[in-house]
Amino acid sequence: MNVLFEEDGAFKAASILTDNDSSLQVETPSGRRAKIKATNVLLRFREPGCGDLLDAAEAQAETIDTEFLYEVSGEAEFGFGELAGEYYGHPPDAVESAAILLRLHSAPMWFHRKGKGRFRKAPPEILQAALAGLEKKKLQAAAVERMTGELLAGRLPAEFPPMLEHLLYKPDRNRLETKALEAACGESGLSVPKLLARAGGLSSSHDYHLGRFLFEHFPEGTDFPPHDDAIVPADLPLAAVRAFSIDDAQTTEIDDALSVTPCEPGGWRIGIHIAAPGLGFAPGSALDAIARRRLSTVYMPGCKITMLPDALVEHFTLTAGKNLPALSLYLDVTSDLRIAGSESRIERVPVVANLRHHDIEPLFNDQTVASGEVPPFEFRDEMMTLWRFATVCEAGRGKPTANQLGKDYNFRVDWDAAGEDGPGRIEIDERKRGSPLDKLVSETMIIANSTWGRLLDQAKIPGLYRAQSGGKVRMTTAAAPHEGLGVDCYAWSSSPLRRYVDLVNQWQLIALLQDEPAPFAPKSEALLTAMRDFELTYAAYAEFQRGMERYWCLRWLRQEKATRIEARVLRESLVRAAHLPLVLRVPSLPALDAGTAVRLEIEAIDLMDAEIRARYLELAPEPSSDAMEPEAAAE
Repeated sequence: MNVLFEEDGAFKAASILTDNDSSLQVETPSGRRAKIKATNVLLRFREPGCGDLLDAAEAQAETIDTEFLYEVSGEAEFGFGELAGEYYGHPPDAVESAAILLRLHSAPMWFHRKGKGRFRKAPPEILQAALAGLEKKKLQAAAVERMTGELLAGRLPAEFPPMLEHLLYKPDRNRLETKALEAACGESGLSVPKLLARAGGLSSSHDYHLGRFLFEHFPEGTDFPPHDDAIVPADLPLAAVRAFSIDDAQTTEIDDALSVTPCEPGGWRIGIHIAAPGLGFAPGSALDAIARRRLSTVYMPGCKITMLPDALVEHFTLTAGKNLPALSLYLDVTSDLRIAGSESRIERVPVVANLRHHDIEPLFNDQTVASGEVPPFEFRDEMMTLWRFATVCEAGRGKPTANQLGKDYNFRVDWDAAGEDGPGRIEIDERKRGSPLDKLVSETMIIANSTWGRLLDQAKIPGLYRAQSGGKVRMTTAAAPHEGLGVDCYAWSSSPLRRYVDLVNQWQLIALLQDEPAPFAPKSEALLTAMRDFELTYAAYAEFQRGMERYWCLRWLRQEKATRIEARVLRESLVRAAHLPLVLRVPSLPALDAGTAVRLEIEAIDLMDAEIRARYLELAPEPSSDAMEPEAAAE
């Protein structure tokens, strides 16, 4: 005698060795012996052999029409043997009974299990819903297959354009488009951005990196929402100075300007003039909401996203040829360059020149200043006075204005030029930090930020300060020393067109100078929240800027067809390029001391991943001015 039984959700057949009331000892066709419960036995049979039953039943089950089986079954609960008798019209044999059991078991939408070997047909409404769901899944599977095929063929499916950003930066794995994209990536071996670029969904690698940032930080776009115009004060007193700014060529948000007025019988009155957008709109206004949302201007090579609308910047940026609202700090400086007193004013300042680094530095630099032979140019004497004053201030702080070994890099992108890797041709200029221009601007801004921070603190008005102790920099609403700068407090106040914390401090200073209540009271929740949000956002913007500078360094290498690069060892396998702000890992680098100059061969550059693969070639002499070898001169 043989039995058909259910074990671990599967049907099995075996020969009976011992038959007890509650259990059976059986042997399967494979020779395995087992003890099974009598309640698990679904069918006892003599023929066919236990090794043939399921094969024969499965073959016969394939011929049974599930829909017809559903029609002939009754509404009440039934056993599979009962239904087999009705279906075949005679007492079923073992194969027929098992075939009906297998068909019922394989159609859970049509027949619901009610126990071992017992079923009940699904209510019509539930069956229709289930069948509709099954059809939907079939259509979805077909859609996924179609979209996958199109992607592999290098075509962008019609469903993709409206949701490209989400597919790239925040894919929903429940969506069919994401499933198709993942399947195509798996088959092609390409990453998502590379596959979409091949299919025409990405115009350039630059757009991919910029798009990621905008998707996260500017989901509603970079256009400004509707807002009222700023108020431009016209009744402010006019300062009796000739102010000039010093910036690089790309600066349009000119926050600061300087003036030097000789005094009798000696000494000077040095003016530090800061653009005053805080006079044009108030906290809580629509313009404030815009600035509060953005918190800072976003910088990147070839582009920027301003904190404030262009029209407002145009009203308050310190453009030459205009008398513009400003918050001014005047320093009374003696003939031996000591600060004898200071005064803060709200006024209009005549800005007579916007000096640019590239025009002035060839004339006013370390060599010409040290030799005392600075060629004549407008404001030469004023700048020499400011440089001597800055040198005295730097010595008084006991801290250098800038890291003299550091370098700055200027990125210029010509968007009208077409490149192999997308629009734009990049130029990268290297500039040593700590030049006389840097020193005189930095020292005057340190004085303004520390003086105004102290002024707020003495008036018991909260501000937003940068503090440093134990090597750690933090922001705080209470005045605290900044050890790195050597000042007793430092409140960012000199860039209100570009940083929200500077704008907040300007509002507080304006209220103090106008003898009005400060808009942000001590322990103000709005002030604390703005500080926390600014720290996080400012760090994210800075990280994005570094990432885009890295990207453009790689674009420059490809643009110039560089095959070799000179670098200095930082540590272990990490090096820094000699004349680019580019750090890369070189696994093949041997154990070398930090600072060692090496020559590397560029093996591959991946603009989508912003990665470069290089191989160590040899030690190099001190990096020359021409550290990149073009392809034509590689050998």
